[in-house]
Amino acid sequence: MLPVVLVGLILVLLNLISFGLMAYDKRCARTGKWRVPEKALFAATALFGGLGGVLGMILCRHKTKHWYFRLFFPLMLIVQAALVVWGYHSFLKP
Repeated sequence: MLPVVLVGLILVLLNLISFGLMAYDKRCARTGKWRVPEKALFAATALFGGLGGVLGMILCRHKTKHWYFRLFFPLMLIVQAALVVWGYHSFLKP
């Protein structure tokens, strides 16, 4: 049971970071401050922050005009969800 909770907490943290970067970058875009590089946004989302990245894109209305964000963020979320389900059933299922 402990590994499931630990993995869950890590996933929540990674998604909060991804969402936070998207929200911060949107705020910087509005105020004309230094921006978060797109590579950093993609990296945070690729490192199991798919849900946070997609929610940040939708809720903050950020990077929605870029086709590569609209395509790859949801795609990364789908792949990550499949990997989490597979990992749970393969390694963590009690």
